[in-house]
Amino acid sequence: MRGAVCPQTLDAAIPLPHLLFAQKPPTTSPPHPDAGAGAGDGAGRGTGLSQEEQKRIAAHRAVEQVESGMVVGLGTGSTAAHALDRLGELLRRGALRDVVGIPTSLKTAAHAAAVGIPLSDLDSHPRVDLSIDGADEVDPSLNLVKGRGGSLLREKMIEAASDRFVVIVDDSKLVPRLGASALAVPVEVVPFCHNYTLTQLKTLLNQQPHFSGAKLRTAADGSPFLTDNSNYIIDLYFEDGITGDLNAISDGILRLTGVVEHGMFLGIATEVIVANKDGSVVVLNK
Repeated sequence: MRGAVCPQTLDAAIPLPHLLFAQKPPTTSPPHPDAGAGAGDGAGRGTGLSQEEQKRIAAHRAVEQVESGMVVGLGTGSTAAHALDRLGELLRRGALRDVVGIPTSLKTAAHAAAVGIPLSDLDSHPRVDLSIDGADEVDPSLNLVKGRGGSLLREKMIEAASDRFVVIVDDSKLVPRLGASALAVPVEVVPFCHNYTLTQLKTLLNQQPHFSGAKLRTAADGSPFLTDNSNYIIDLYFEDGITGDLNAISDGILRLTGVVEHGMFLGIATEVIVANKDGSVVVLNK
């Protein structure tokens, strides 16, 4: 993707301005009305909003795009949870009507039902008007790493079927390249001979600079972590992010028999809403 460098005038509002190279110039909003409440660390030092408050601001901003009658993809994770709560509130108040949600995980389905969001699936609604979800990483081209919670397959199916996919994050999720946070890039695999698939992934990625290893994700009791699809997750790690061709790496991973899907969401996001510690919001568009 081609990108334009963000204006220097945004430096004060964005802690990492050098990372934001969206295809269209970003727009910046003043601090959210809630930003004054809860700011600081409780000891009189103005350290800004907590990460949870940033997530809520980004989520509420995204829900403003939901209109009555829409089919909405419902994301999974701590940031998406704020969007579910807000959407449910608007439906209960009558501010929105006839909205149908398509959940990206069993956890999201339970949460959405609890707050009063009517649910369906892609079989009944193969075209989704708008999806709202968080991300673990966002690079300058609006590529994402998602799925550290294990819901990457359903997230990608629903968000790729969406006319618009709005990503909601706090500013800590911005990275210069995917994998640069040194946290996992997940790959969903079938349980059958998963160690064979793990070896194949290592062989494929050993030729990539900065690849530092892969391991099976385990649950608290030491057993393999299970996705909603009863598959396993293999986590990939990179010391300084992925510096190769993302599309070529994606294609190579998906060609391995036993791989179901990976957590790199390339070219899917249409908008990223970034909430900063001072309560301001930056909107990045493709």
